[in-house]
Amino acid sequence: MSPHSPTPPAAGAPRAHGWPQALLTVLAGFLAMGATAALGLWAAGAGDLPEGAFPKVLAAVVVLAVGGSVEITGDAGALAESDAALTALPLSVTVVGALVVGAAFLRPLRHRAVAGAPELAGWALRIAVLWLLGLAGLGALARHTFSFAFEDPTGGLIGDLFGVEPRVGFATEVPQTLVIGLLWLAGVAVLALMVSRGAPLPARLLRYQEAVRPTAYAMVALLLAAVAVGVVIGLVVAATRGHPAETFAVLLLGLPNLMWLALTIGLGGSWEGTVEGPFGLPMPQLLDEVLRTGDLATLDLGTLTERDGRAWWLLVGAAVLVLAAGFLAAVRSPARVRPWQHALHLAVALAVTVLCVSLLARVSAHYGLSLLGIGDLGGDLGGEVSLQPRLWPGVALGAGWGLVAGFAGGLLATRFRHHGEVPPPP
Repeated sequence: MSPHSPTPPAAGAPRAHGWPQALLTVLAGFLAMGATAALGLWAAGAGDLPEGAFPKVLAAVVVLAVGGSVEITGDAGALAESDAALTALPLSVTVVGALVVGAAFLRPLRHRAVAGAPELAGWALRIAVLWLLGLAGLGALARHTFSFAFEDPTGGLIGDLFGVEPRVGFATEVPQTLVIGLLWLAGVAVLALMVSRGAPLPARLLRYQEAVRPTAYAMVALLLAAVAVGVVIGLVVAATRGHPAETFAVLLLGLPNLMWLALTIGLGGSWEGTVEGPFGLPMPQLLDEVLRTGDLATLDLGTLTERDGRAWWLLVGAAVLVLAAGFLAAVRSPARVRPWQHALHLAVALAVTVLCVSLLARVSAHYGLSLLGIGDLGGDLGGEVSLQPRLWPGVALGAGWGLVAGFAGGLLATRFRHHGEVPPPP
């Protein structure tokens, strides 16, 4: 045995990844997401919610962050009807949770080359059991109903006569949340194994790591770099343009939603959506203006630059980030991998990344109140926000960008020493 080889554990020694470590992993993930969501909600003014609703709203945001289902409910009295729906992910909370859970999942497995599939499955199973228990508890907490006044043009006659008492609430669909939350956890664990250079894999999968791990790492770095750029922009905006609380609310709740949307637009993708009523996108105002132009507005580089010529910087930023990702993937790959192979690997990886981003960044929200089935009662109660990607053209563009960036990165990387290479003797 070489002096650098890891010493096997003695017989009967405690496992490095048992139930206590699994509990710490789950607690760390929920605490990180809860702290991020709490700060974001506080910055957004949710700390003043009546009837002790803040903890329940906080639980709902964490449930949404892991893909859980929170149903919006409405009630407006005997003769009035309300309709509400919400589909959105607070991706700032999601990213924080994924980073913490992924790092904690890998920690007991570090400094090893190979791990058996039963061992990895057992470690993941421990985390999954405790994760589901935590989600069930959050789902039970995340339910509340709010009552509010509406704009009654008759001075209260309609409300008194028809018993219109608008209420809106939310409740977690626990079974669906548990299923989706378990898939979220599995996705984080698999992605962590794909990205980490030192994480052990079953022996049968070792032959795939040279093709998968460098590009997976580059894609995660690409998305996090876009978020980092957004953090810098947000801090500058908060310091120079006022309204720091609103800006920090966006940073802590939905920054990846905006930055990954901007990344896909910079790559040439397009989105469709609309904004009606008092609801709107929090930031920047340019998106809100474009989406209010018609029943179904198109959001792309063309429509953005018509209102603000600086939007062309999205193309420049996306090109720089994608080319850097191509170079990073090539440098982390063995030198024997050819530039055309880098191009194919990055084309597939970037296409999958654009697909996932497009699905995660979608937004759909609606609330309306009608009396006797006639229209919205009160302009301050009806509203809609919708933002949906043109999916497959964006995925195709991502594959095209990946081909170019992968080939260019492969050519540039030939001048640099690759990981795993031994420098020549002097």
